[in-house]
Amino acid sequence: MSEELPVIYLARHGETDWSLTGQYTGLTDLPLTELGERNARRLRERLKGIVFAKVFTSPLQRAARTCELAGFGAAAVVDHDLVEWNYGEYEGRLSSEVHAQHPDWQLFRDGCPGGESPAQVSARADRVIDRVRKIKGNVLIFSSGHFIRVLAVRWLGLETSVSCAYFLLSTASLSVLGYKHDLSHPVIRLWNDDHHVGT
Repeated sequence: MSEELPVIYLARHGETDWSLTGQYTGLTDLPLTELGERNARRLRERLKGIVFAKVFTSPLQRAARTCELAGFGAAAVVDHDLVEWNYGEYEGRLSSEVHAQHPDWQLFRDGCPGGESPAQVSARADRVIDRVRKIKGNVLIFSSGHFIRVLAVRWLGLETSVSCAYFLLSTASLSVLGYKHDLSHPVIRLWNDDHHVGT
């Protein structure tokens, strides 16, 4: 692979109280739990030795703090397009609660009332992709679970509504996007690597 082509490392933030309970956490700005902070520090060792041309983080504290504890706080640029999905009326709720009222609801197909549609989140992801594809060298991004899934699917040129549900993502995990040969062959090089985290 040409060194001119960007390789995109995607770090999901560490654990929060709501990621632990499974509540939808969009724009609610929760801190990391104690375990979340420990696992964010473990990302530092996992990323040791990799040189990054650019580092970007969501402005939400769970991502920014993960970025800081992983050792990249001083280098990071805040990118507001990296915030998590705005869940609107479903913010703070469990999937089981939402499905009890709306059995056929699917986040990646339907979006959230009072929040973002899949098209709106996809548009944010597309803007991020357009920017990082112009960077020469490795790029590191700190963001949240559902947005990272949308970003990966859009990197591949797939539709959010069809594909995102198949991509699970653990807290403090690392995934890598890149190319097989050239810009016309985007691939996922690594997905949901969490071997470095503890319990």
